[in-house]
Amino acid sequence: MLKLYRTESKVLKEVEEVSDGCWVNMVNPTYQEVAEIADEFGIDEADIMAALDDEESSRIELEDGYTLILVDIPSVEVRHEKYRHTTIPLGMLITQTAIITVCTVETPILNDFINKRIKDFSTKKKMRFIYQIFARTISFYQSTLRSIDKMRTEIEERVGDDTTDMDLIDLHELESTLVYFATSLNANSGVLNRLTRYTRLEQYPDDQELLDDLIVENRQAIEMTSIYRDILNGTRELISSIIDSKLNNVMKYLTAITLVMAIPTIISGFYGMNVHPAGMPFSQSPWGFPIVCVMTVIICAVSMVVLKKKRML
Repeated sequence: MLKLYRTESKVLKEVEEVSDGCWVNMVNPTYQEVAEIADEFGIDEADIMAALDDEESSRIELEDGYTLILVDIPSVEVRHEKYRHTTIPLGMLITQTAIITVCTVETPILNDFINKRIKDFSTKKKMRFIYQIFARTISFYQSTLRSIDKMRTEIEERVGDDTTDMDLIDLHELESTLVYFATSLNANSGVLNRLTRYTRLEQYPDDQELLDDLIVENRQAIEMTSIYRDILNGTRELISSIIDSKLNNVMKYLTAITLVMAIPTIISGFYGMNVHPAGMPFSQSPWGFPIVCVMTVIICAVSMVVLKKKRML
């Protein structure tokens, strides 16, 4: 999908033709659309297709007539039949006359601009617009990190009551997401730091201050990711320990019950031996069977009391 936008009097409008100061938004474009835009702006098709490869890493490249900025943004995918967070590339190409964004899916980061949720932005101020996209990306990272910590808290509140193996799987998925975030944020940090050194990119006086703020915000997102990973590791270890403790308690109870149930088995085994009745206690008494049963119950009761004192029951 390919759509063209342009701000006029601070209002974003969709346009039909390419013009100076326009924004070309490409979402999972076809090869024909890629070739059309590459030919229109004199861009290498490989640079446009780079954003469609999930394995591409964040980077910035200065080419003849245009600049490629590739960053990782948060996204949602289905893993184990559940929606999970991950990161995908977002390509931004700055030409002499336009800004081109390329992504495999529609992202809320760009939709906020399209739906006019972001104020005071202009497609004509290219670097300012790029920095505002960076700002939305970092903000989206931070809000997603807070939602991840909320999910971790919900799992932690169930510790000791309804903890299941699925909780461990969910924690593992959250930990995987934080690994993706940490890697992407560090890569994005490298891009932001390189932008401070390039004089070729035209910037307005306030852009440098905005870039400095972005570097600080991105560093805070990296620290948030690191902190949440440490907390998540502690929660996962806690749940694992609780599950192991529950298993040990079950095994302890089963062992104690087995010991108590073995007493009647042993006594009945003795009386079931093929020996002369004269040598067996109470074998000549008409009350022998009830007496043996009562004695067995008493021995079992005493054993249970002893095991309970030793906290085996």
